[in-house]
Amino acid sequence: MCGICGVVYGERDRPVDPGLIGRMTTAITHRGPDQEGYYVQNNVGLGSRRLSIIDLAGGQQPIYNEDKTICVVFNGELYNYRELTRSLTRLGHKFYTATDTEVLVHAYEEFGDEFLEYLNGMFAFALWDSRKQRLLIGRDRMGIKPLYYTLQDNALIFGSELKTILTYPGISRNIDLVALNEYLSFEYIPTPRSIFQNIAKLPPGHALSFYDGQLKIWQYWDVNLSRSEKIKPKQAKDYQRELLGVLRNAVEKEMVSDVPVGVLLSGGLDSSTVAALMTEIAPGNVKSFSIRFDDPSFDESNYARQVAHHLQTQHYELTLTPKLTLDLVPQMAKFLDEPLGDSSFIPTFLLSQFTRHHVKVALGGDGGDELFAGYSTLQAHRLVEYYEALLPGFIRHRFIPWLVDRLPVSFDNISLDFKLRRFIAGRGIPIIMRHHQWLGSFNLEQKQKLLQPWTQLAEKDTYHIAFQHQHNSQAQEAVNQLLYCDLKMYLEGDILPKVDRASMANSLEVRVPLLNHTLVEYVAQIPHSMKLHGLTTKYILKQTMKNHLPPQVSRRSKKGFNMPVAKWFTSDLRPLLEEMLSPTRLQAEGFFNVSYVQKLLREHLQGKQDHRKLLWTLLVFELWYEHWGNS
Repeated sequence: MCGICGVVYGERDRPVDPGLIGRMTTAITHRGPDQEGYYVQNNVGLGSRRLSIIDLAGGQQPIYNEDKTICVVFNGELYNYRELTRSLTRLGHKFYTATDTEVLVHAYEEFGDEFLEYLNGMFAFALWDSRKQRLLIGRDRMGIKPLYYTLQDNALIFGSELKTILTYPGISRNIDLVALNEYLSFEYIPTPRSIFQNIAKLPPGHALSFYDGQLKIWQYWDVNLSRSEKIKPKQAKDYQRELLGVLRNAVEKEMVSDVPVGVLLSGGLDSSTVAALMTEIAPGNVKSFSIRFDDPSFDESNYARQVAHHLQTQHYELTLTPKLTLDLVPQMAKFLDEPLGDSSFIPTFLLSQFTRHHVKVALGGDGGDELFAGYSTLQAHRLVEYYEALLPGFIRHRFIPWLVDRLPVSFDNISLDFKLRRFIAGRGIPIIMRHHQWLGSFNLEQKQKLLQPWTQLAEKDTYHIAFQHQHNSQAQEAVNQLLYCDLKMYLEGDILPKVDRASMANSLEVRVPLLNHTLVEYVAQIPHSMKLHGLTTKYILKQTMKNHLPPQVSRRSKKGFNMPVAKWFTSDLRPLLEEMLSPTRLQAEGFFNVSYVQKLLREHLQGKQDHRKLLWTLLVFELWYEHWGNS
């Protein structure tokens, strides 16, 4: 695991300043504290920070081919590098290291740009071909590893994090208003945009080339859920047998390492599945790590302990006290290059920090909800159908909204009144918009009240990316369309960046075997009725793992990795919240309607409404803007 960055000028006679590459690389030291490396030659400069996992002694980057005409910097892991090394050696290539990174230069020599199709892993890389004077950048299929780029000053500037690009002289920090609107709606900024104008994220499963000042981007892979609608379904027992084999294979692949590997264990089905298969592959050698909350409505540590006991892992548990947690909130912005309104970043960061004291690599269960239909929003879409079909119009449109509006406000984790209010707010709009409103933060009506006129966008502009993914899915079934959107948006824009920034800030490599593309391709062929079975989420995964896990794991409802921010806003976090959302600050920035923000703040502090998501979204933006936007 590493961080990469670089600059390539369109003019071949324009030299890159080695000091610039040094500053860019230093900005991401946390991603690779073990080693740093540079390649600076004429108009190209590449930088790398390395967290050594494979070939600890010999994997120093950049890595070259035999005659050093090709070099590469690499962030990630290739899980099939041993097989590829053997194949390329038989074809006559000579390896000088035992690292997975070297596979890239020889595979490129052998197969050209098509070598991407041979890679199994999580990665972002930059490869310089000095013979062709061409840069090639690639990102893994699911977008596990990040990569930003911009074309300015007749230069391609890129890096694992935005902060590398911002070190380049003269880079504009103008806010992209579409990105701002998307952030307020989704709580994250979907690829390909970033929060800054003219800086983009390379989409998952895409590659980019830069040659003589010309940029070319193409897609080399995509998930195809529509196939499941066209093939004849198998019996459930056949899916269970096959799925177990594919799951075990993916976990075993991703356990490859020259250092000890642990597992992040929440006690939910996904992480418990990964932990169970790890203990079958390496019995007695698995360390598991979990978090305990003081607030019982948010605490799931009991489930993690039960799973750890059942699997006989070496279990470690961190108790999150309010002080430990709240001290981190004001510091979030320096770890987040872009605003990310997912409060679970805090416990993810602290769990990563805790885990890093014991291991350098950990496996996690991210991706299971998007693959196997685990989100309660999918159940809610079905309930909307029943709601609209079975209840008279007066009951639907007037009585129930009136009743829900009068429910007592609770600040517990995903409380009943919280769920019902969001359910009612999502009715009567297209399913793709409803889905993202339920998962996200501000709805359209709230955004119109929040944003100053010059920052507002039309509805179609904010949700254009969601409708585009719905179309690109090529699926006819609504569930498949939603799963595709979750993979392309919520997973890639929220979950994976959260885990990447939180773990890499602590120099911990987190791997996600449920997103190994061999598993993703298999699960994509399973009919959605085997994933969302009636109102039962993750049906096929629960059936597959029921004999491997304690029975209570598959029966429990999903809570998510949340924090009691609603309560903290009225107590420990109140001074910070009021400071960052003060009228003076907001008026000076000019993005938001001060009176509306003060109304949200007042209603929440008085216990009249639960505005936790809205206020957290705004707080994170203000913390981020103070750190990055005003620089």
